[in-house]
Amino acid sequence: MKRLKRRGLKVGSECKIYNTYIDYGHCFLIEIGNNVTISNSTLLAHDASTKTFLGKTKIGKIKIEDNVFIGWGSIILPNVKIGSNVIIGAGSVVNKDIPSGSIVAGVPATIIGQTNDFIDKNKEWMSVSPVYDKPWKKKTKNEIMLMKEQIEIFGYDD
Repeated sequence: MKRLKRRGLKVGSECKIYNTYIDYGHCFLIEIGNNVTISNSTLLAHDASTKTFLGKTKIGKIKIEDNVFIGWGSIILPNVKIGSNVIIGAGSVVNKDIPSGSIVAGVPATIIGQTNDFIDKNKEWMSVSPVYDKPWKKKTKNEIMLMKEQIEIFGYDD
């Protein structure tokens, strides 16, 4: 990450970027806002499909605004702006701009809902579902066994 930043990648504060490929050759075209989580995904600021035929690679900026969650295995393609408060479902391919407050999923990613509705629904579920306040790394074997017994559909964990 330090090398990418030296090459021009911009990353805001409180970001969590896990096992993600960020286009090394064009990282200076990528900007990531604050409080962004990216899990095992790919950010590509180039498209080399034109190289064989035209001798040039197509490039474009990627801008990810604040409070964005990018699910496991997603691919963000060049020339894409992801607005604030967006959730991108696992395995999605984002090939166009995503408006703020949206939930997207699929190949290609399409809007399937609104973040506010998703948060409201999950707040409601939390009132009737098990909630665990200790991070997984600090759970004892007994706490893990209890979680396995208690969770029927979904629970919530720190």
